[in-house]
Amino acid sequence: MKHTIRSKPIAGEIMSTFEKKVWFTRRHFFSRVSAGIGLIGLASLLTEKLFATSNPARAYPGGQPHSAPKAKRVIYLFQSGAPSQMDLFDYKPKLDELRGTELPDSIRKGQRLTGMTSTQTSFPVAPSMFKFARHGKSAAWVSELMPHTARVADELCFVKSMFTEAINHDPAITFFQTGAQLAGRPSIGSWLSYGLGSENQDLPAFVAMVSQGSGNPNDQPLYDRLWGSGFLPTKHQGVKFRSTGDPVLFLSNPAGLDHGGRRRMLDDLAKLNQLKLAEFGDPEIATRIAQYEMAYRMQTSVPELIDLSKEPAHILDLYGPDARKPGTFAANCLLARRLAERGVRFIQLFHRGWDQHVALPKQIVGQCKDTDQASAALIIDLKQRGLLDDTLVIWGGEFGRTVYCQGALTQTDYGRDHHPRCFTIWLAGGGIKPGISYGETDDYCYNIVNHPVHVHDLQATILHCLGIDHEKLTYRFQGRDYRLTDVHGNVAQSILA
Repeated sequence: MKHTIRSKPIAGEIMSTFEKKVWFTRRHFFSRVSAGIGLIGLASLLTEKLFATSNPARAYPGGQPHSAPKAKRVIYLFQSGAPSQMDLFDYKPKLDELRGTELPDSIRKGQRLTGMTSTQTSFPVAPSMFKFARHGKSAAWVSELMPHTARVADELCFVKSMFTEAINHDPAITFFQTGAQLAGRPSIGSWLSYGLGSENQDLPAFVAMVSQGSGNPNDQPLYDRLWGSGFLPTKHQGVKFRSTGDPVLFLSNPAGLDHGGRRRMLDDLAKLNQLKLAEFGDPEIATRIAQYEMAYRMQTSVPELIDLSKEPAHILDLYGPDARKPGTFAANCLLARRLAERGVRFIQLFHRGWDQHVALPKQIVGQCKDTDQASAALIIDLKQRGLLDDTLVIWGGEFGRTVYCQGALTQTDYGRDHHPRCFTIWLAGGGIKPGISYGETDDYCYNIVNHPVHVHDLQATILHCLGIDHEKLTYRFQGRDYRLTDVHGNVAQSILA
């Protein structure tokens, strides 16, 4: 590993050796610091901080689950930008008679505001302009914006009492993906790859795809670190599939190099890397060797995977007209089903455009049109193939939206700011109880009345469905055992089948 020692000098002889960046192994380190100056004890103290290592006693990379899993894989439909819960799933009829009135201080309770509404002198209540109805045997309330989702309501578990700690997009999305608001921790897909391994050696264990919504085309950006492995070995990071060119960067052979030539080149490169691995013992060298081999196998597996020409017309029609357009949310949902069939462990779709600070009635229509049919189709398609029982599907964003209007409230227009105190997500399949609504918010859709579910609780529940005890899946880094849920999280037992 490559490290820089920045500690104050302990002894001039030591610091003169380590003042600059050097490549060294543990063996090299001990030989240097113990040469004639009797500081082996110091080396043993520093070594744990200098090297990130897994602790087999606290984790089970690629081993057996802690309990019988209900789910084998996850498809996470992440709605980036934060959908408005009161316009989609959390019906609040009493708001109609409160339209335009000030949000009471007794409801707001001094909640911190973003910089976008902190200077507002008025916080008028803005009820949803869209109609709601009950659907299915579960009688779930669903907005007219989501007619296809309404038809599969009996397969879904609506959690209406989600809450988070972050109030702005990037830390909130990072919190959902990694369990921490600051960047640098492993993403949930990487934790699953590390803990459970892969079911298909020809495809990555963790795949990410990004689509751009029509509601707000200039919505918040997304960063590759959201599917990164953090301090876990990089072989566990998500592989991003693209909609143009090579689906995975550098998958095709360079000009003039045929398949046999690439095989010989990789064999020779592996020998060179093995020499370095034997010399330095750096696990990232082993990862590099494995990833070159994965890329070679993906040259065959990925083209077949993304070829939708053999999908029956009725399946393409099920997902909607956008299913035939690469890079759309609908096309990515269909690819997610194909990835699930092939044993990919964690599939995450990020769909941008849900950040409706202004012009919500116009923008949210586009977002729902992007996602409604394809999300419902994925549930139907998985179920008819016998995959829903062991595939956990999740739909939701990073936080909710405020009941008060951001900017001017008119008869035909309103906007909503960020709201971390309560919002709605839904889950289906993979050990989740179908046809229920869990949790409740107050009449203003501003505070949770019962059964709150924190982000760490959701993460713990996802891991539980996969047979993982969230307190036991850990990784030792810089002298501390880390886990996805940090030191928090409780499994939401009431939503489990």
